[in-house]
Amino acid sequence: MSTATKPKHIGRNISRIRELRGMKQEALAAAIGVSQQSVSNIEGSEIVDEEKLNAIAEVLGVSAEAIKNYSDEAVFNIIGNTYHNTSSDSSTLIASSLNYQPNFNTVEKIVELYERLVQAEKDKVEYLEKLLKEK
Repeated sequence: MSTATKPKHIGRNISRIRELRGMKQEALAAAIGVSQQSVSNIEGSEIVDEEKLNAIAEVLGVSAEAIKNYSDEAVFNIIGNTYHNTSSDSSTLIASSLNYQPNFNTVEKIVELYERLVQAEKDKVEYLEKLLKEK
């Protein structure tokens, strides 16, 4: 059994960070001046040249090192530590190294959804009243 560690798949890391940022391949492609197909090819590559990596890192708002060292476990640790133990120095260090910034407020989203549902109900009532008046 070999003890050599498998090299990180940089393209896969780019894909995961892009998805965490809520960015589509098309948006990343436009930001770095390539086609969506090129971004797809980059994300399928185990190795990415430094110039492209730096450009991608800048667009994603992280460092090239954060992309190289990305791991799902670190993200789960950040999320777990953020919600359960925000005073931990290690979670702060990991979060700042990946530049973790949620891009939405859950409460605002719930209120927005509720307002849309209320508006939809008002529209239904208005439509039904209109139908009753016609008869």
